[in-house]
Amino acid sequence: MESGKLLIAEPSIFGDQNFHRSIVMMVEKKADGFLGFIVNKPLSYELRDILPEIQISFPLFNGGPVEQDNLFFIHNAGHLIPGSNKIDEKLFWGGDFEKVLALVNDNLLGPEDIRFFLGYSGWSSDQLQQEIRAHSWVVVKNSFAANILSYQTEGLWKDQMKALGGKYAIWSNTPENPYHN
Repeated sequence: MESGKLLIAEPSIFGDQNFHRSIVMMVEKKADGFLGFIVNKPLSYELRDILPEIQISFPLFNGGPVEQDNLFFIHNAGHLIPGSNKIDEKLFWGGDFEKVLALVNDNLLGPEDIRFFLGYSGWSSDQLQQEIRAHSWVVVKNSFAANILSYQTEGLWKDQMKALGGKYAIWSNTPENPYHN
């Protein structure tokens, strides 16, 4: 599994509180496993609700079920943020948080440049491979590149179902809860 790849939750994981209709961007492979962030699950509050020093309205996302009391971020500003970790040619994660705060408050980074997450998604190497073999995830190349940060999250999973086509296309038109159909 390479950094930058997307994990798209299969429709079959309906009812999973963490990953139902989720898209996870993989950001790092370590010897003991994988780390990623759910990119399409905005929370009902904003970044400034937890960081009063932020003066601008920024959405906050649920990055996954692990360490939900910690703040993480993906951005396209590796050239501006020291200590950034490269995901691919256009995207980075982490880096000097004080520098991020200054860039955000100076309007040099906007919501189209950086996305903030509470928590992350993590798997051991064997666990993720088992979930992929069990058809819990479809692995695809990130065709959005850096634009994934500004993509409207509401329709992202449905758009990916359409793009996958075949047996997935029908899921693009189903309601969040198929029992309400």
